[in-house]
Amino acid sequence: MSISREEFLRLLPVAVGQSPFTEEVGVFSGRDGSRRWLIRFLPIADHRLGSVVLPRHRIDITFEGHSDREAEAFLARFHRGFQRGGG
Repeated sequence: MSISREEFLRLLPVAVGQSPFTEEVGVFSGRDGSRRWLIRFLPIADHRLGSVVLPRHRIDITFEGHSDREAEAFLARFHRGFQRGGG
């Protein structure tokens, strides 16, 4: 993702459906009963376009105890939470 840590943290609550979460050293986790999700937020090299510098992060999402349908719904909500309008 081309996003700063600050912007990621601002948008994350909506992207995870307002589910409470914790962070421990770049790993965000949340739980709903026996289901758990983990999001690893790993910095990678910035992307440079002339004088414009875009921060980038690798995002890895892991599910524990989710059905395929639940995981797909989570990912759809996650992606919608980070969509940006163009103009």
